[in-house]
Amino acid sequence: MKWISKNKKPLILFLIIIICVAGLLDIKYEGLFFQILPKSIQTYLADIVH
Repeated sequence: MKWISKNKKPLILFLIIIICVAGLLDIKYEGLFFQILPKSIQTYLADIVH
């Protein structure tokens, strides 16, 4: 726990990067989050990524 309290900024930055990469991969491979979105947003994101 001491390590986490000392290194909060790098840990938070690492988690933000992981979440962003996971989101991009979800959109690219049309995962669960992508399927929850409305069709109009799905087509817009699919046009950008593909």
